Amino acid sequence: MHLSNDPRRVTLSVSRPTAPARLRDPRHLPFVIGALALVTLGAFENRATIAILPTVTERLDGLGLFGTAAAAPLAASVIAMVAAGQWCDRRGPAPALVAGMGVFAVSQLAMAAAPTIGVFIAGRLAAGVAEALLDVALTVMVARMLPAALRPAMFGAIATAWVLPSLVGPPVAGAIAEHMGWRAVFAAAVVLMAPAALCLAPSLRRLRSSAQDVQDAAATDRAAIGSAVLIGIGLGALAFGGPAATDDTLRYAGVLALAIGTPMVALGARRVLPRGTLRLRPGVPATVALRGVQASAFAGAGAFIPLMLTQTHGLGATLAGASLTITGLSWAAGSQLNGTGTVQRRTTTVGRMRVSFCLIAAGVTGPVLVALDAVPVWLGLALWALAGTGMGIGSPTLANHVLTLTPPDTQGRMSAAAMLSATVAQSLYISFAGALLAAGAASAAALATILAVPVGLALYGATLVPRLVDPPLPPAG
Repeated sequence: MHLSNDPRRVTLSVSRPTAPARLRDPRHLPFVIGALALVTLGAFENRATIAILPTVTERLDGLGLFGTAAAAPLAASVIAMVAAGQWCDRRGPAPALVAGMGVFAVSQLAMAAAPTIGVFIAGRLAAGVAEALLDVALTVMVARMLPAALRPAMFGAIATAWVLPSLVGPPVAGAIAEHMGWRAVFAAAVVLMAPAALCLAPSLRRLRSSAQDVQDAAATDRAAIGSAVLIGIGLGALAFGGPAATDDTLRYAGVLALAIGTPMVALGARRVLPRGTLRLRPGVPATVALRGVQASAFAGAGAFIPLMLTQTHGLGATLAGASLTITGLSWAAGSQLNGTGTVQRRTTTVGRMRVSFCLIAAGVTGPVLVALDAVPVWLGLALWALAGTGMGIGSPTLANHVLTLTPPDTQGRMSAAAMLSATVAQSLYISFAGALLAAGAASAAALATILAVPVGLALYGATLVPRLVDPPLPPAG
């Protein structure tokens, strides 16, 4: 309000309320488009590779190394995840993102031109490195490029960007492989990266101009990378040991791999995760730990649903794979709901996470009942959609909470730690559940038990959400 000096006149000047920020605002749109294009491309590459991997290994005379080719990106991504977090904190996310795009292009070209299965697996390892660099760098860029109010909406958009590749990626990749050859699938990914890189160029320039180097102790960096290597080797041992432990010719080697891999993963995780994570200390440590609980509950169940449908109900691969479609659609719906202004204004982080875990628990109950033949398949999968919705609410909430609770110079490491927690937890559960399943027949009771454990994990997570600690509200006025 403005008061005139003339006592006979009073001039009121009321400023118009500022319009709420939107992802479509011109100042944000190039980054949003570029980031979503990059995520969509990565999702397509992920789904396409899974679809054509059997064809590739057969054509390269490497069917015996199918498991190695499938698991190669995981070990590489664990190590690169930790390195990416440190890199983002020391130099900003721009160099890590550019390196990620470069490694992605090299990995796709290597796989497209691979003359042997060994070269192809090397390309898969590089693809895992690229995925980790891009995931961590994009997460930190969301914090640097967008106001806090827009982060939930951006994470919701990122989840939605996975839907279309999940639906059309496998059939499109199959059609390309059939008519143009499987090598064209990987070559196309390189071409499609150019538009995303162009859209991100202005944001990268802004980040580079404002970046300030932070010199951390080199010994600390090396120790963290060493711990990540330990985790990667341990996960590889578990991936081998689970199936091998039930094979007559490899039983002793499999048991030894499980016995060695488990402490390696535990020791490495304890060293690289934030102090207090295993004790669920309130704040960032509890947030990182709950990413692991959430991932093991949701992904631990999701990994066995197609197998359960084929083994207990005799469904074909197409119908059994319907759970993956439901997962993608319901996850995107939950993320979109979580990103709305109404939900963000009227709920707290603790409240949303409690709803998330309860939805996951209720949703996983559906496949448990299907395994026991207590409900029809359609009803069990309808309930499973609740789990996807809960994951869609919870995953971006935890990702954003990490960014909210940490200062800018540690957002990279803490975001990487949260991703690592999810990867380790779900890998451990899937490995041991798979070994347990392989030890006997894939009976309905065994599958129901394996699916029921995640229900308990989700309910346990719901009791722990008060440890997240909601950030303080801004002072009134």
